[in-house]
Amino acid sequence: MYKRIIEIGIMISFVLVLAACSGESAADNMYEHLEKSVELEQTFAEQQAPLVELETSEKEIYEQVIELDVDEMDQVEGLVNEAIEMIDERASLLKTEKESIEEAKSEFDNIESYIDELEDEEKAAAEKMVTAMNERYEAYQALHSAYEKSIKADRTLYELFLKEDLTEEELTEQVDKVNAQYQEVTQHNQAFNEHTDTYNEAKRSFYETADIKVSYE
Repeated sequence: MYKRIIEIGIMISFVLVLAACSGESAADNMYEHLEKSVELEQTFAEQQAPLVELETSEKEIYEQVIELDVDEMDQVEGLVNEAIEMIDERASLLKTEKESIEEAKSEFDNIESYIDELEDEEKAAAEKMVTAMNERYEAYQALHSAYEKSIKADRTLYELFLKEDLTEEELTEQVDKVNAQYQEVTQHNQAFNEHTDTYNEAKRSFYETADIKVSYE
């Protein structure tokens, strides 16, 4: 069984080194929204370790289940119930993850009202950053959808183990579906990470173009 035990891209946080002496410019206001967006996405980042831990535990349960004989159904049922509880926990973490991403994106969208106030070079850099973020958000939606499907496939697999008349053909078919779904998750995860890198670089470029002095947190 494939699992989503791979690193996932997060937005880089920048700390303002020197604040403007006069009133805040459009770029300064954008900085505030951009870094607030990073803060809101922290909850998303915090879901990754628990997800990996649950996936690892599920994999161990799966390996135990396939070693049991038909006459050990009581043990099978107990392990399957444990696995399904973990699947429910993953679904809950996934929901929290998505809410965090959406809150962060909503905060990010506030910068668009300031873009027309920028100089041409700054405006071009800002628009490139917005495009990068929108593509990253779309990539996340695709990843989220694929992972939801993988959770459903996992649940179906474990429920099959409770069938007394389960055939090897049925089991193999579902395992193949699970593996195929996780391959899709991996592909979308890699795409999301690439878009995250692109966005982080676009944001860095915008800060440089707008002469906003920042450092890595």
